[in-house]
Amino acid sequence: MTEKSNGRRRFLAASSATAFAAVAGCMDQMNSALPNGGDGNGDNDDGTGEETSSAEPTTDDGVESPELAVETEYDSREEFRQPGEQLENFEDSDDWDVVDGTAEPDEGTYFDGSQSLRLTAEDGGNAVVETEIETTDMTDLDVSMAVRTSTPGNIAIDIQLLDLYGGYASHQLRSVTYRTSDVGWFRTCPGLFEQSSTPLERDAIDTVRITVHNTGDAEVWVDDLRTHPKPEKGYVVLCWDDGFEDFYETASPMHDEYGVNAVQAAVRQWTRGQRDGIMTIGQLKERQEAGDQIVAHGTHTEFSDLSDGDLDDALRTDKNWAVNAELEGGHYLVFPHNDFDDRVLDIVSNYYYAGGFNQAGDVNLTGVAGFDPLAMPRTIGHDLGIAKRCVDRAAAHRQCTILNFHAFDQHNTVSESEYEELLEYIDGKGDDVEVIDFDDLWAMRRSGH
Repeated sequence: MTEKSNGRRRFLAASSATAFAAVAGCMDQMNSALPNGGDGNGDNDDGTGEETSSAEPTTDDGVESPELAVETEYDSREEFRQPGEQLENFEDSDDWDVVDGTAEPDEGTYFDGSQSLRLTAEDGGNAVVETEIETTDMTDLDVSMAVRTSTPGNIAIDIQLLDLYGGYASHQLRSVTYRTSDVGWFRTCPGLFEQSSTPLERDAIDTVRITVHNTGDAEVWVDDLRTHPKPEKGYVVLCWDDGFEDFYETASPMHDEYGVNAVQAAVRQWTRGQRDGIMTIGQLKERQEAGDQIVAHGTHTEFSDLSDGDLDDALRTDKNWAVNAELEGGHYLVFPHNDFDDRVLDIVSNYYYAGGFNQAGDVNLTGVAGFDPLAMPRTIGHDLGIAKRCVDRAAAHRQCTILNFHAFDQHNTVSESEYEELLEYIDGKGDDVEVIDFDDLWAMRRSGH
């Protein structure tokens, strides 16, 4: 594992050039502790004065990083809407055999072309369709698909690849959002969740099966199935939410010992208000100098509950604070409580390029070149065994696992000794896996477009 230097670190040039829940994130009980109800108001120290910007360097792979500024230069979800190469356009529904549930073409709801395929199931049943394709070598390819659902709290999405000999691999998005509202169209590039006992022959794929796993009633539209090149290795992002001093005092010495960085999602009001147990801006900047990336965690209220105006004001205030404080991870946002919908995604894209998150308590990986910029999958770091499986699959299948932690005394985070064991486990993977941050991951996503 390569040690990251202080400040802005080099990007993993060689590999990127080749490229191209049970526990609800931050705990709901913390809502009552929000200062001023999270209204986004503050004085000039809060970043509400003149908006400034500072240039981000260009990464070593030649993909220019966006300038760090309050507003984004473009809507990343539109700019990078269709990465890779199309495998299936869903324009002929007769190509798909219905195995379970129901499936029908929908000309009124589509991501691309003139129609999508609408899958439905009831009473906990699954919806399953499959199609035969020309035998394809997918050894170095991941898959992604555009998805829309009116039942995001009930489902997991599975893209299963099958070979000529009966082997299969399930690439699964374990969770969409904890809310029940429509999140609109988003792209999922799910990582491997499980595979047959006889390993899949990825150079002989002849069938694609789509399964909607369902715990109630399910309604899902699918469209625009695409393929994307894999990198040369796997990646791990170690993401810590809320900016607890527990990271600064206990976890950061471990990171320094193993020479790996972290991504920290700081809550502006908690940091500015010097809330007990929360890192100060000085401590955050110190960790930034040590190689960590400091990103935004919003107002720590449910975004979908805010009006358009209140959400826009809160996002602008948070982003302006990050820019003025020279927090170099200011391009990125972690949704509080895994809460977002179509309206939230639209407004957030005015201020942030990537982040967001679908979050699950089980293995929930992503390919690096095809994920939705504001709906990356991550796995709650509450169980050491699950975290190790995430690392194993990232290494074996050249994908990325984003592991999420808070503080060692919380039920959604492994213990101190287990975390040290996890870092040692990652280190033991050698060149098969590398710890990166969102800059690295976002550069690979842009390169793969």
